[in-house]
Amino acid sequence: LSQARAGIISTVEVLKVMEAFVNEPNYTVWSDLSCNLGILSTLLSHTDFYEEIQVFVKDVFSPIGERLGWDPKPGEGHLDALLRGLVLGKLGKAGHKATLEEARRRFKDHVEGKHILSADLRSPVYVTILKHGDSATLDTMLKLHKQADMQEEKNRIERVLGAISQPELIQKVLTFALSEEVRPQDTVSVIGGVAGSSKQGRKAAWKFVRDNWEELYNRYQGGFLISRLIKV
Repeated sequence: LSQARAGIISTVEVLKVMEAFVNEPNYTVWSDLSCNLGILSTLLSHTDFYEEIQVFVKDVFSPIGERLGWDPKPGEGHLDALLRGLVLGKLGKAGHKATLEEARRRFKDHVEGKHILSADLRSPVYVTILKHGDSATLDTMLKLHKQADMQEEKNRIERVLGAISQPELIQKVLTFALSEEVRPQDTVSVIGGVAGSSKQGRKAAWKFVRDNWEELYNRYQGGFLISRLIKV
């Protein structure tokens, strides 16, 4: 990938190598593949190839997704749980039909209290339903955030809110980032989530940071959070 980014080899060669990992069982390898595909998706979001790279993501990740399934198997280790969350989140964001349908079903049961989602599945389910959700979906997530009695759950929700796609809802998430509902040290995570989720999100987050620069600068002064904000 580094060679492709430097223009030394074709990105097609990178994709061919990625395809060869389709039977890979190791979480660390898939995490690296996921990160690299994320970089490619970001670069291609400004081109006509964005939808095609999402199809590629579905093709590469669906076999391991089918093998892992949604529920833990006897004798599984911690890395298997991490891998399941990574793969389902990747498939869900890419719009994999079966993953999206199951995420919506499990989210509905979770909200209604019928079957609470395990901690490992919450982020992938949340990001999937938000990516393909509407204003009602966002309102439900904000309600879950308000009701959460553990800070870990609040942070989990804050990190994925930016996955929402519609421009007016992206603005709602950015406004939420500076509200009293979010701890000052967590505001950057919400804005970063918006910036990292889509082309529209990046533009909106950049404008939001510029428009609110004085408040953000005064809030963080010269601390590491302001540099992290600029980086994202």
